[in-house]
Amino acid sequence: MGLSEIKQRVHKAEAEAGRAPGSVTLIAVSKVQPDARVEAVLEEGHRTFGENRVQEAAGKWPGFRERFDGIDLHLIGPLQTNKARQAFDLFQAIHSVDRPKLAQTIARLAQEVGHCPDLFLQVNTGEENQKVGVLPADADAFVADCRALDLPVKGLMCIPPVDEEPSLHFALLAKMAARNDLSGLSMGMSGDFERAIALGATHIRVGSAIFGERDYG
Repeated sequence: MGLSEIKQRVHKAEAEAGRAPGSVTLIAVSKVQPDARVEAVLEEGHRTFGENRVQEAAGKWPGFRERFDGIDLHLIGPLQTNKARQAFDLFQAIHSVDRPKLAQTIARLAQEVGHCPDLFLQVNTGEENQKVGVLPADADAFVADCRALDLPVKGLMCIPPVDEEPSLHFALLAKMAARNDLSGLSMGMSGDFERAIALGATHIRVGSAIFGERDYG
């Protein structure tokens, strides 16, 4: 499919939802993608990327940053507390703040280093046992606790269950964000990002539709 077609679909979805052009940030999810594919997307001028693992990002992005200006890197996968300091050095945004202990670690680091990536709080909207994230019933309290730690909470993030209509989860997340006066909504992936945009997504995470299917080898 490729980057240009995805951008066209994003612009169309913005227009159909009555939203301003460029109001949605397209995060190109480059996890497990070969460097050549990532470089091709960089050469096309795209600069916002998402990685799932700190270790993989640490091995990939410093070299690209030496060659390409303005790279905006987002961590969209789970973050272990012992990797938080490294994440501060690599990422401009963390979309997976999913538990109080991690929030406290990030707050301590922010005080130490004097800056903090933008943060999205992950909500387990499907209440799935195998997924991380705060439960919907606990989301308001978690937002309040993170704000009390002076953390730069920009919005909420979710990953809907694969066997349920994602729009129900996008609508739930949007309702929670509005209730907490949060403007950021990180939701929507390759198969459902248009529905996410219709329901207010500000950040969509698209990988295989841009780069091609991943080879986990």
